[in-house]
Amino acid sequence: MDRFEIARALNDIATLLALGGEGRFKVRAYRRAASSLEATGRDLGELVDAGRLTELEHVGPAIAKTVAELWLTGRSSLRERLAAELPPGSLELCQVPGLTVRRVRALHQALGIRDLRELSRACEEGRVRQVHGFGERSERKILESIRTFLTRPVELTLSQALAVGERLITYMRSSSAVDDIELAGAVRRRLETVSELELVSLSSDVAAVRAHFGAYPGFIYVAADGSGKLPSGLKVRLRVAGSETYAATLLMETGPASHVARLSSLTADAELANLTANAGSEAEIYSRLGLDYIPPEIRDDADLGAAKAHRLPELVADSDLSGAIHCHTIYSDGRATIEEMALAASELGMRYITITDHSQSAYYAGGVSIDRLKQQWDEIDAVQERVAIRILKGTESDILADGALDYPDAVLERLDVVIASVHGRMRMDAESMTRRIERAMRHPFFKIWGHALGRLLLRRAPFACDVERVLDVISESRAAIEINGDPYRLDLEPRWVRAAQRRGIKFVISSDAHSTRSLRNQRYGVMMARRAGLCASDVLNTRSAAEFAVRVRPA
Repeated sequence: MDRFEIARALNDIATLLALGGEGRFKVRAYRRAASSLEATGRDLGELVDAGRLTELEHVGPAIAKTVAELWLTGRSSLRERLAAELPPGSLELCQVPGLTVRRVRALHQALGIRDLRELSRACEEGRVRQVHGFGERSERKILESIRTFLTRPVELTLSQALAVGERLITYMRSSSAVDDIELAGAVRRRLETVSELELVSLSSDVAAVRAHFGAYPGFIYVAADGSGKLPSGLKVRLRVAGSETYAATLLMETGPASHVARLSSLTADAELANLTANAGSEAEIYSRLGLDYIPPEIRDDADLGAAKAHRLPELVADSDLSGAIHCHTIYSDGRATIEEMALAASELGMRYITITDHSQSAYYAGGVSIDRLKQQWDEIDAVQERVAIRILKGTESDILADGALDYPDAVLERLDVVIASVHGRMRMDAESMTRRIERAMRHPFFKIWGHALGRLLLRRAPFACDVERVLDVISESRAAIEINGDPYRLDLEPRWVRAAQRRGIKFVISSDAHSTRSLRNQRYGVMMARRAGLCASDVLNTRSAAEFAVRVRPA
């Protein structure tokens, strides 16, 4: 077995344990180990031979034994034992609401049902109602549940969808029939949430690629149309194209449909399909239309006039960032020390880092008292002597209910950077919240408006606020706006970033890191900045440490 097949087996074991009544901690352990195996780039064979599987994250001795057995034999005695204790098809069938192990056993004994297709067909043919314990009503409800299960809308955050998509791409590339493959659709356009994954593959052997796709170990179900369903409920579609249509297919599948329609409108009497035939790349297609290449991130709102006049912006890139902004440590609710955060940022190529722990009123996040803040300054000075990366002293100051900033001015003016954020009283009416933020933005010290509208994707909507009014105040004040890279925030959203850019407001792209690992969150901030059409010159932390420090200094 390869690592993907082993990961699938571990997920199966987790599900079988859950169906058998095992505790959630053991179930979660197997799921975490499965994710670790899918994500690792290490050679499993070497780890098995050396007895070092436990070096992988979330793989303990018991799970390592199972992984080794799967690698060496292609079987798992644990999985087989657990499966033998349940009726056939339980892994798949019990994911449908209303189907318990007991009911699956009854259906198998009476009708030999082993999977969703067989059960769906039996319901449509009226055979399920004939089984003891079932009737016409329950048969109808089961069929409705199957259809709901297979078609229910599911949304993942961009970071979750990218992680899943990248694993799928790695798996697909393991087939010699795949010459090239890309993620398309919403993920490629970097939308904040994703309801479906689309892949486009280049190949001359369509059947082999589709067969390889259908065998992906992560799928719980493969529909008649060839699409796959993941345990999260996310649907995955695959398009396979030959060299003459690959670029065009990637363009069409990336979308959005409105952008493709606008491109079609430029072709006059010629069909877009004819104009895109045998194109070697998407860039060539745009060139044939008389346009500069339009990056996927801005295709939802692309200005075709700017593309035709060669005035498209050169979008900010990960490599443009020089500083790690908005970083927490163990002084508040972070998991790493100042030195650990500084060294990790340096390893990522950053030349400076801002230490911005929560201010004193943030009791829920271990807010830093003034006395402890001064201790932190001393520690920063000591660490600075040991590291090359520049460390800037800062705070994430709460914007209090009346719009004042946490900490007295005498403290704020001694800092290098102040991020001002709303963390509490988020249910204020729009007018009260707007006045609150306006007052904070008018504060004479330079500050960065942090995770502006407080949203948490798929969890909490943005709070009510007249954003246009706040942006007007910021444009006349000493302030910038954060584009927060936390995967659940991605705040401020692109439409408001564009509105701020039109006013000449500057930005920082942050990670909002609470650990060394989450310093990498800034990549998601870059994605949102690119969707808004920002250039490196719009982003303050693309500048040198000295320039950045001068630009954002509060006093």
